[in-house]
Amino acid sequence: MTTTMISSFNSNHINSKALNCILWNTPNISSPPPNLFSSTKRRRLQQIRKKKAHDQATGGDMVSTLISSIAVDQTTTPPVELTALVSVRKSLKLSIQDMMLHWYGNHDHFTHHKEKEKSLVLQLVSTETEAESMKPKLSNEAILDWSKDLNLNLINLINLILGAEKSSYEVKFEVDPKFGMPGAITVSNKYEKELYLDSINIEGVVHIACNSWIQPDKDSSEKRIFFSTKAYLPDETPAGLKELREMELRQLRGDGTGLRLPSDRIYDYDTYNDIGNPDEGIEYVRSTLGGNYTHPHPRRCRTGRPPTSTDDNMESPENEYKRIYVPRDEEFEEAKQGALDVGKLKGILRHIIPTLTTIASKDSNVFKGYADINCLYGTDMSLPKILNKVQEFLKFDPPKLISDEEFGRQAIAGINPMSIQRLTVFPPVSKLDPSTYGPQESALKEEHIIGHLNGMSIQQALEENKLFILDYHDIFLPYLDQINALDDRRAYGTRTILFLTSLGTLKPISIELSLPPTNSDSPSKQKQVLTPPVDATTNWLWQIGKAHVSSNDACAHQLIHHWLRTHACMEPLILAAHRQLSVMHPIYKLLKPHMRYTLKINALARQFLINAGGIIESNFTAGKYCMEMSCAAYRDWWRFDLEGLPADLLRRGMAVPDSTQVHGIRLVIEDYPYATDGLHIWSAIETLVRTYVNYYYPDRSAVNFDTELQAWYNESINLGHADLRHATWWPKLSTPDDLTSILATIIWLTSAQHAALNNGQYPYGGHVPTRSPHMRRLLPEEHDPEYTTFMQDPQKYFLSSFPSLLEATKYMAAIDLISAHSPDEEYIGDRKDLSTWSADTVIIEGFYRFSMEMRRIEKEIERRNTDSNLRNRCGAGVSPYELLMPSSEPGVTCRGVPNSISI
Repeated sequence: MTTTMISSFNSNHINSKALNCILWNTPNISSPPPNLFSSTKRRRLQQIRKKKAHDQATGGDMVSTLISSIAVDQTTTPPVELTALVSVRKSLKLSIQDMMLHWYGNHDHFTHHKEKEKSLVLQLVSTETEAESMKPKLSNEAILDWSKDLNLNLINLINLILGAEKSSYEVKFEVDPKFGMPGAITVSNKYEKELYLDSINIEGVVHIACNSWIQPDKDSSEKRIFFSTKAYLPDETPAGLKELREMELRQLRGDGTGLRLPSDRIYDYDTYNDIGNPDEGIEYVRSTLGGNYTHPHPRRCRTGRPPTSTDDNMESPENEYKRIYVPRDEEFEEAKQGALDVGKLKGILRHIIPTLTTIASKDSNVFKGYADINCLYGTDMSLPKILNKVQEFLKFDPPKLISDEEFGRQAIAGINPMSIQRLTVFPPVSKLDPSTYGPQESALKEEHIIGHLNGMSIQQALEENKLFILDYHDIFLPYLDQINALDDRRAYGTRTILFLTSLGTLKPISIELSLPPTNSDSPSKQKQVLTPPVDATTNWLWQIGKAHVSSNDACAHQLIHHWLRTHACMEPLILAAHRQLSVMHPIYKLLKPHMRYTLKINALARQFLINAGGIIESNFTAGKYCMEMSCAAYRDWWRFDLEGLPADLLRRGMAVPDSTQVHGIRLVIEDYPYATDGLHIWSAIETLVRTYVNYYYPDRSAVNFDTELQAWYNESINLGHADLRHATWWPKLSTPDDLTSILATIIWLTSAQHAALNNGQYPYGGHVPTRSPHMRRLLPEEHDPEYTTFMQDPQKYFLSSFPSLLEATKYMAAIDLISAHSPDEEYIGDRKDLSTWSADTVIIEGFYRFSMEMRRIEKEIERRNTDSNLRNRCGAGVSPYELLMPSSEPGVTCRGVPNSISI
């Protein structure tokens, strides 16, 4: 259970190095000095050494054994001194300031005296209680002296600049010989600034991973509580820690009132009543998301900001220069924030030339030709000579350009591989109310597709799983009247039929474009069908039709699959985990790396992305109705029980049950890169989670009687997803298998699923004509005035359908920023906290096998990407599918699976 221990005792003056070597058979000293112990003590210590192997296997309390053994043969019981190594981190600026004060202050008695007043006060807490009071046993209060930084020197200054900004201090505690095992520590910050407490190592035996910002006493009077890394289920909590365990959770929950300050660490729920700003005018009024049937939505982290002046039900938004509240430990690390700031700067610089071009030109609202688009990338950008040296900061990196021939491939190997479904009925049928939205029957007919089925009948193609559909009809149609009334927004509800060729590739064979019915509309104008082109005119109409499909796809990807299914729906589970699961709980420890940065990212999304007039509304098809569309999908379509990868594939008909397969399902498209790679990662996650769950929960009673676990899951549903709390499809949490399924789904969504949907946004969407976020023109009709313009210059008409130059570069800068990995990213398979389970070999081996499996999967993906038989990921001009490659370098790499939703 324990590792190396360094100890020093006041009365005996025992040489710690010798004692360590005697206890643990280290090679430094082969035998103890003869005058160090009495023969009785030597025999006793030999017994302890023999007991070490048994203790490591059974979890025996070596520290308690050691402390009690030293007291043998003593007539008095003086306190035992324990030494702790405390690692603290300050911001780079504060660390350098403190170093300067230290160097120049040591010769100044007054300065040195003032430095000693700035300290941390620490107190050890035993796992045991006092016999009479039943209160935890406590050490004396120990003071951390800032003037005794073990690393404070010129080399440390260099390390600080390079990013190694930790400082280490030695602190000594006095405890009773019968103190028992230290299980926690309380900390008070007397320093005038917040400090980041990294870790506390007590005698090399008890490790406390703090990883938290400690606020000064003047801002927070509550003592902070940190527990040793050992995991305990609630009913296994040592007596000395039970009260502190409950106290810590109460502190994290708060009381649901008041304005949250940046220094707070309270996790609570609220509706999305802060994305609008009615004080700025009617155009910035937005409905509250959540708390009502019309716009149901998962909950967010509560901030407690005051209401707006014009609407008491709406929370006033933060301005762009002020930090929106998240609990202090959810804020970005300096490396992450620095990378984000650099990305923002690059986006601004890359917007300079398009802005100057727009100012200089009277007709810059549209791309005049493909040259206008191509000059945004690479070294072809035309720049004045004076700017040649900074050219690299003013250009966009070339994205993975997608040709028209790759339109079908992107449905299974692009940034949105989650919309495609197997077609089971032809023609497809709408589920919308026909009295409002017109006939449910599609305008697609047999004659539209029969010539593209390689001689098959439609029924044969359906039975042999050859027909697939991208169906955005029902998602968009209810909003099209409002969308098409907006300036520079024109959209359809689209359906696209794709045929699976003998090569395993998908070929689009028909596109249906639908508008809501009006009294004056003829059926042909309400629903139009395009088929593959036969001449120049139909070729351009086909290109415009595909652009509208891509625009629908981009919007659904961003609002439903990306924002809703990962960011928004995971936040309540994260909030509940912090509120109901102690940091000592094994499930909290398992989930911790998968919760990193998500609350902060979502807070920034409310401030800049999904807010009124924000990046999402400004760029995507639905405009100001974007979040209403997301709410409708949450209400009518989202189900947690179908969010795991196998269940999602079965739901969409992209797989069928097959017990002979490793994953229990068989893909209907064998070369489906997202699914084939994803199933390997899903299987590895499931195996790890099952090993972990079975270790702590051997039977269903252990699951049912875990009060914290049940509270976490129930609160996630009843408070976090309150608008859907009565749904019958929520999985039960009664057995270890139930828990395994729930946890595997969460880890999948926060890691691989989010990576597949996020990290390729710029590489796959940075070429606007290929994947436009919105369209500005509908298909030209023969009797409309625009038809003449289209016939005279179809390319100009086509390019004028896309966002303007300024809109395009703003959009490109935004998706480039959110596609990038930061230098401090933590990737799937890499755990930095394995010391938590140092005595639990089953868990350590499980994580090790998981890490090895991620490496194996990476090699397998590399192999597949070079297999010429797999046409959807290998071939001339075909981009290899790498979005589910587990590892990555920093930057926009179009690969890498972070542990969490961190961007």
